[in-house]
Amino acid sequence: MSEDKTLEFMGIAMKYFPEAKAKLDASGIDFTMDLAEPFMDLFKKIMQEAYELGIKDATK
Repeated sequence: MSEDKTLEFMGIAMKYFPEAKAKLDASGIDFTMDLAEPFMDLFKKIMQEAYELGIKDATK
């Protein structure tokens, strides 16, 4: 995956981070950026797979 795509994916994650944090806070889970780091790696894997699926669908 290119660094540009990784940055785009991180931008998407940061766009929705406040919403996710609010939902976690409402559930009593104190979620910080330090705790988010391992989930960001998972998010990148998910986004990469979704991106590759989109490419495959677009080339059909």
